[in-house]
Amino acid sequence: MTKDQAAKVHLTRAHVRGLYKEMLRIRRFEEKCAELYTQEKIRGFLHLYIGEEAIAVGVMQALQPADAVVATYREHGHALARGIDMSRTMAEMYGKQDGCSRGHGGSMHIFDAATRFYGGNAIVGGGLPLAVGLALADKMLGRSQVTACFFGEGAVAEGEFHESMNLAALWQLPVLFVCENNLYAMGTALAISESETDINRKAESYRMPSTIVDGMDIVATENAARRAVEAIRQGGGPAFLECRTYRFRAHSMFDAQLYRAKAEVEAWKEKCPIEHLRKWALDAGSLHAEDVDSVEAEVASELAAAIAFADSSPWESVARLLDDVHTPRQQP
Repeated sequence: MTKDQAAKVHLTRAHVRGLYKEMLRIRRFEEKCAELYTQEKIRGFLHLYIGEEAIAVGVMQALQPADAVVATYREHGHALARGIDMSRTMAEMYGKQDGCSRGHGGSMHIFDAATRFYGGNAIVGGGLPLAVGLALADKMLGRSQVTACFFGEGAVAEGEFHESMNLAALWQLPVLFVCENNLYAMGTALAISESETDINRKAESYRMPSTIVDGMDIVATENAARRAVEAIRQGGGPAFLECRTYRFRAHSMFDAQLYRAKAEVEAWKEKCPIEHLRKWALDAGSLHAEDVDSVEAEVASELAAAIAFADSSPWESVARLLDDVHTPRQQP
């Protein structure tokens, strides 16, 4: 991170503290979720975001409350960064009634209408057409909102990626496409699944502005997101960010992770976005030691309250399990 980068986003002490806290909230939440999973308080699939926190937090800095967010099944970090209450998010992870989706969505389908968080999608690339539809509605209604769509590099192999990119460019829709390129689509390395490994070039083929970002550097990510969103709001059409990052944990809790060398994982951990910001900020005087300690304490307190809330939340009653679920009308 350079002084020039820092100046571009006006890194006051308060802003740096906020960035650090938001990333730490995600990290501690995810670590606790892994622990709760082993205790069987969280069931089903669980895909952790550990290592990628700078992308969700950095991009959210460029968005306004009226903007829409579409995420993937690895979306806990996006949900927290968007402002969904941690207690309600944790209750949703448990599948409890007080969760943000009343426990009906769980880990992979977090949703919150109040923050226009259209949430997780278990289908790889499934959020891309949804983002195009949301942006088309905003444009047709003359609204100035932007839709931010997060997806992994594995999604670019899907047909809906190309269909969505084409329509967004053709109709000049206000969409920010954010590719979280963590190099592995589940257990398949990018180099053996894509003939063109520079994902940004795929966006350029649709005549869309595209930027490669160090997704482990939150300041670089925020800078790039702000520039892209500003251009979109000014009528410039869609934009694409390829955020190069790495997940420190396996694809999911069921993944033995035999496809990655331990040395590679450890090398990427040296680029941890939270430690990167903390060290830079302390050296630059943008954070003080007491800031780091107080943030850790605040996050620990918030997380403890979230777990207590989820533990005490009731289960959805059997009578309400089909509420909000679309079913065909039964024929007499």
